[in-house]
Amino acid sequence: MFALSRMSIMQSAKTVAIAMMVICASSLANVQTASANSKYAGIVIDAKTGKTLYNYRGDNIRFPASLTKMMTVYMMFDAMRAGKLKKSDRIRISSHAASMIPSKLGIRAGGSLTAEQAIYALITKSANDVAAAVAEHLGGTESQFGVMMTRKARSLGMSKTVFKNASGLPNSKQVTTARDMAKLGLALQEHFPREFKYFNTREFRFGKARYRNHNRLLGRVRGVDGIKTGYTRASGFNLVSSVNTGGRSIVAVVLGGRTGASRNAQMQKLIAEYLPKASRRGSGGLIAKTQSAPTVIAAMRASDLPIPAEAPVRIGETTAPITAYAAAAPRPKMPVDPIITSSAPQRSGWVIQIASLPSNAEALEYLATAKSKASSVVGSRTPFVEVFEKNGVTYHRARFAGFEGKADARAACQAIKRYNYACLAQQL
Repeated sequence: MFALSRMSIMQSAKTVAIAMMVICASSLANVQTASANSKYAGIVIDAKTGKTLYNYRGDNIRFPASLTKMMTVYMMFDAMRAGKLKKSDRIRISSHAASMIPSKLGIRAGGSLTAEQAIYALITKSANDVAAAVAEHLGGTESQFGVMMTRKARSLGMSKTVFKNASGLPNSKQVTTARDMAKLGLALQEHFPREFKYFNTREFRFGKARYRNHNRLLGRVRGVDGIKTGYTRASGFNLVSSVNTGGRSIVAVVLGGRTGASRNAQMQKLIAEYLPKASRRGSGGLIAKTQSAPTVIAAMRASDLPIPAEAPVRIGETTAPITAYAAAAPRPKMPVDPIITSSAPQRSGWVIQIASLPSNAEALEYLATAKSKASSVVGSRTPFVEVFEKNGVTYHRARFAGFEGKADARAACQAIKRYNYACLAQQL
């Protein structure tokens, strides 16, 4: 009798131990998957309460790859809401845009597509040529659009994200985190609930071609209604997913997957485990619509402007240019002229403006690049930055002075636009 009782106890203990091992294995599965891949980072956020349900290296710096296009699309939605862009507006493909490496639609330079077609192309095909064209349409140049994207990221609370281009093509300075990408996913849903349906598009037709969405979880995993995939060699396979079902809502991020299939499998694991833990209560509204704080500036001289140089970066088997700073690069001959700040005397006469940027340093960099690229147009002109405020936000106008009159300034504007710069001639 005692032996049977002892055997029963031992079997019960064994059963409990096995059960505990199963529970531990289940709870540690995601961590084991993560630790096996140094690029991996993941996070799951309850979209109704903001609670972090899962976090593995969610605040570590990673490369966004084509998740960048989430912000490009956000900027388009923002411009539409502000009345600066319509779905029917034509977006021209420049030679710069046409030169982008795949994935792309392959529209030739001089061609165009509508803004709505551009949205579909960015979300489904992840078209790099379209991303660059949108950047030029909204920002004048892709580099300026990168500044605009970064500023918007700060206003959304994406404190560790920096954008340098609109596509996500490799740039060592273009970085993000899983948490920041989750915030962007939340912002797209909260700020543009009607437009968010574009991210649920399974297929997009352009001309005779048909493009299937790269996000293979759409239609396969219950509740998944977006958002975006991404991949470069440096980033690994990335995915942001929005899930809304059963009164629960989450945004989940997987960065650095070894393959598309393993990334998708990890995302499915996260959804299955953490969606049931999300709350059915909560009002959302987690991402505020605020402006980033103005940058404090100091007076600088035109001779202090950084000089950009083109350095190659290898993308797979393709070499593409990427902007970098060359410390030993010779500086162009520029007049030693103080940059105008809010405390300096204002100019008079005709000037041209090529950008309005959030900081003095960004405006200076933009002027230097324009001076170098379009030297035949503005090589003899005087660069300066004018500071002004609107609705409590500080802006920095990147301008050139030294024009003989209205006709001279307007002619310069027409000429510099050929270098993909926006331009406005104005009399002070």
